[in-house]
Amino acid sequence: MPLRVKPTLRDRIAGAGRPLFGGWICSGSPVMAEIMAGSGLDWLMIDMEHGPNSLESVQLQLQIAAAYDVSTVVRVPANDAVWIKQVLDLGAQTIMVPMVQTAAEADTAVAHASYPPRGHRGVGSALARSGRWNRIEGYLQNASEHVSVIVQVETLAGVENARAIAEVPGVDGVFVGPSDLAASMGLIGQQTHPDVAAAVARAFDEVAAADTPVGINAFDPAVARGYADDGAAFLLVGADVSLAARGAEALASTFIPDADDRRRESY
Repeated sequence: MPLRVKPTLRDRIAGAGRPLFGGWICSGSPVMAEIMAGSGLDWLMIDMEHGPNSLESVQLQLQIAAAYDVSTVVRVPANDAVWIKQVLDLGAQTIMVPMVQTAAEADTAVAHASYPPRGHRGVGSALARSGRWNRIEGYLQNASEHVSVIVQVETLAGVENARAIAEVPGVDGVFVGPSDLAASMGLIGQQTHPDVAAAVARAFDEVAAADTPVGINAFDPAVARGYADDGAAFLLVGADVSLAARGAEALASTFIPDADDRRRESY
């Protein structure tokens, strides 16, 4: 009997009929990954760009999340053939590639994630978790069914090229990053500035015109619901480290009158 494999985030989006809400795993902690995986969220992003993750820690988190009804995404540190090859061989079914600004860069990301003739991903699935050590029947021939590629648009140049990026064959979704987008516009730290909001809306429209799912992160529930109403198909609405930090702060403030002062002095 062929080994059953979970659907990719691309497939989950296609069959959901509603926006998918996910959590960001930044800590590198397998315990936090399991807590998040069992929370009821639709998907998780394991972060190698800003999180303290190694290949070994990513594989462990993928193995842990596999026991739960949740889709996983690994954000690689860069649009790099070696990183993408190794992460896919760890068994990541969906990758997110940061800082994609042109259609050519998006095409490169897809090529990194694809076996020949579409791309140049190295063939090592018999040795790796990706093909379950040759237990997934036809993995090499049907690898595109097991892998989805999300690219990030997070600069003004990326917004200007968003439709062309979204139209690249093999790009399964475009994820807008409002923090870096704001920074690229000279508005660092002002993700809700009207000019940033207008750029996000433009990116949404351009990606939608290509009939490609668009996603975004927003930790404010009202902002996240607004993005969902505007057409976001997949959203990150919280991060393990932020949830722990805010929860710990609330706990301290409940019992300690000068907790706010102590936090300011501890930096």
